Amino acid sequence: MGGFCGVATKNDCVFDLFFGTDYHSHLGTRRAGMVIYGEKGFNRAIHNIENSPFRTKFEKDVMSMTGNLGVGCISDYEPQPLIVRSHHGPYAITTVGKINNVESLTDEIVQNSGAHFMEMSGGNINATELVAALINQQDNLIDGIRYAQDRIDGSLSLMLMTPTGIYVARDKLGRTPIFIGKKADGYIATSESFAFLNLGYKDYKIVGPGEIDILTPEGVTVLVQPGSKMKICTFLWVYYGYPTSQYEGVPVETMRYQCGEHMARRDGLHIDDADLVAGVPDSGTPHAVGYANESGIPFKRPFIKYTPTWPRSFMPTIQSKRDMIARMKLIPITELIEGQRLVLIDDSIVRGTQLHNKTEFLKESGAAKIHVRSACPPIMFGCKYLNFSRSTSELELIARRMVEKEEGKDVSLDVLKQYADPNTDRYAHMVDMIRDQLAFDSLGYNRLDDMIESVGLDADKLCTYCWNGVE
Repeated sequence: MGGFCGVATKNDCVFDLFFGTDYHSHLGTRRAGMVIYGEKGFNRAIHNIENSPFRTKFEKDVMSMTGNLGVGCISDYEPQPLIVRSHHGPYAITTVGKINNVESLTDEIVQNSGAHFMEMSGGNINATELVAALINQQDNLIDGIRYAQDRIDGSLSLMLMTPTGIYVARDKLGRTPIFIGKKADGYIATSESFAFLNLGYKDYKIVGPGEIDILTPEGVTVLVQPGSKMKICTFLWVYYGYPTSQYEGVPVETMRYQCGEHMARRDGLHIDDADLVAGVPDSGTPHAVGYANESGIPFKRPFIKYTPTWPRSFMPTIQSKRDMIARMKLIPITELIEGQRLVLIDDSIVRGTQLHNKTEFLKESGAAKIHVRSACPPIMFGCKYLNFSRSTSELELIARRMVEKEEGKDVSLDVLKQYADPNTDRYAHMVDMIRDQLAFDSLGYNRLDDMIESVGLDADKLCTYCWNGVE
């Protein structure tokens, strides 16, 4: 997914930018960067963070950087922020989102203007470079940002830093959030609401969908008013968000407790049916706490994630290696597993491979039964707007594989929606197929209506595309 941070202060901003960016490390796994603007102009550092955390890679850079304006990012894919020279003057830019029409936009720009793009490894175009090229087609930065957001199929939030300030623009439908904090000598903008609290900033505002602001050390000016329509990603609460985050005023941890409570009420499992409730660390844990509190089945931790040398940021891009690392991170407490009937709760089931490996691991450690519960519904569609459940084919999703097995190829949207409806026989059969495929003793999913109620926002403000195909 990715996350970013921007700081505009009257005094040096490097310390705040360094730690503010670091607080987004749970959102990306591959690249990170910072750009500072000071007396000597733009100063940039970009590093690979696949094998080392952000702080380790950037400690030396921070010692040589000075300035009162800065932007930083954690990215899953492309190196950024980029420094661009254009008819708007020089600027640094960083983006969060997903562009589905990269090829057509790239071809159009190359053919119409003769511009060129640097290819990354694998032959892909840097999405942030493409956004800059779109912005540069307009006469001013505001029109350019709006033009880029209009042309992109997907989502786009960005920060753009000039020598005079930092433009922050939230996706037109607010699919990803931006928060602004304030303290005596300046302002900070972040993707996560908690990222500036320990740096002395207080909550100032939430940037609205489609809103564009500019941050300077002296203040925040709204340049484009927010729109009335919002489709914020629900997975921010279910999985991506850190437990201390909140989006649109709804705390992540609270939402996850409520998801667990809903599942327990629907399930009807009690102390006579299971010996303990466990969450797959880390994001499955609060869902499990809510389930345990509601059901009365004790919450325990039969395995622990080993974090000192296996942080989340160390996750290879090859799926087989990811599965291996995910298993190596977890260490069992055999005394809490042997002979026990477990309710095991994860935030989601995407491909199913890692969860299957975890249940095998528990059975090898002596578990008597494993009842698996997913805190969100079956994922039926690959995400079009962020990089969650990013895959080369929707058939990598285990729910879609079961549908194809039952219905064949080229399944209509109407049929897919029947499989997504928990009140249909097709849904029940699909869940049974997934249970058998992954060798669980039982399997249950949270319902979409219960999950939306756990968030507490109007359903029309939430993006639920990956579950029901509604855009």
